[in-house]
This record gives sequence, C-alpha cells and structure tokens, in this order.
Amino acid sequence: MGQKIHPTGFRIAITEPWRSRWYANKRDFAKNLIEDQKIRRFIKKEWAFAAIPRVEIERAGELITVFVHTARPGVLIGKKGTKVDEFRQELEKLTSKPVRMKIIEIHRPEVEATLVAEAVAEQLGKRINYRRALKKVADASMAAGAKGIKIRVAGRLQGAEMSRIGNFRKGRVPCSTLRAQIDYGFAMAHTKSGALGCKVWIFKGEFGPGETTNGLLPVRTSANDRPNA
Repeated sequence: MGQKIHPTGFRIAITEPWRSRWYANKRDFAKNLIEDQKIRRFIKKEWAFAAIPRVEIERAGELITVFVHTARPGVLIGKKGTKVDEFRQELEKLTSKPVRMKIIEIHRPEVEATLVAEAVAEQLGKRINYRRALKKVADASMAAGAKGIKIRVAGRLQGAEMSRIGNFRKGRVPCSTLRAQIDYGFAMAHTKSGALGCKVWIFKGEFGPGETTNGLLPVRTSANDRPNA
C-alpha cells in the first residue's frame, strides 16, 4: 500500500468503531457532517490543553451525545462539574441543539498516538533535537505497553535550509494487517523555520480469530474461517 491509507479508516467496521454514529437522509447528511466537524474543531481549539485525542459523536433525533476521550478529565469536569456544564452550553450555542456530554478518561496516554504526536510537536517547537525527542517518547510508549511504535517527522528540522524526513521505529508495526490494533495520530509544530509535521503509528496488539470490539464484525484470519455457502 505504500503507507498511503489512513490506518483507522482502513479498519473501520472491522476492528475500529465509527467516530460519528448516526443516520440521516440526503437532505440532512451534509448538514450533520459539517456540524460534527465544527464540534471537533471547537473542542480541539478551545480545549487543546486537556489532552483530547479523540471525540466521538452520536445522534438520537435532535439530541447530540459527545464522547470526549481525555487524559485530564479533572480539567474538563472542574469543581462540582461546573466546567463541563459550561462546555456543554458552549456546544449547544454552536449547534443550536441539546447536547449531552460524556467524559471518558484515558489511563495510558503514552499509547495514544495523537497525544504522542502532540508531545513530539511540543518538543520540536522548543527546538529540542528531534532524534532525542523521538527516542524519548518512543521509550515511554514501549514502557507503557505498546508492542511497537513508528514516528515520522518532516520539515526544516533543526532549522536546516532544505526540508527532510526523520524516522524512528521501535518494535513491530504491521500496518497492512487488519487484525492489528494500530493507533494513528498527527500533529504539527510551528517554528521560526516553518511548520513541522509529525505522524505516529502505535501497535497495541492483535485480535484473535473471531474476536471483536464494540459489537463490530469478527476478524477473519484465513480463507478457512469463511462460512459455507
């Protein structure tokens, strides 16, 4: 495949759940899709400090349920839930619809690819040597239980005149294996020399024959697993 396909999109409805779960007719589909993007961009912009790698959205009629995965739930919830109520009210103003919030805590942020990519981007923004930054976050991910990690940074690294690509890999990352649980994340660092892109792939393990997550389809590992016609 040449690593050109998004690892999450490649596994949707096989080992990965949909990030937006709702049904709409032709008239409302585009409107709901744009609304989902507005919600995600708003959360990413206003709550970037809360370490939010993933936002999932469900709809039931006019009610919108937003699942926010965060490594810092206390920052979002606030004292006696005041901040999460303000957060919900801001989303209701944005969408003009009733919104319900659900905060889901991430216990191991070191194996969340988006958070790892943001950590690398933050260090690159501070002009830390990129090789040292990549090795540091990779070691932390492997110590937290990752089976493998691959990191790629690109741009004018360390202020070089020409852009280049820096890679770091540890363990195995089978991107072409559908039963492999691959987490993918991207972040961008803005420096005096220009923008630097950071991509992260983290391999968390494989699903066995017939195993599934969140009610998704079972993973078939060979032609022998196919049911008889």
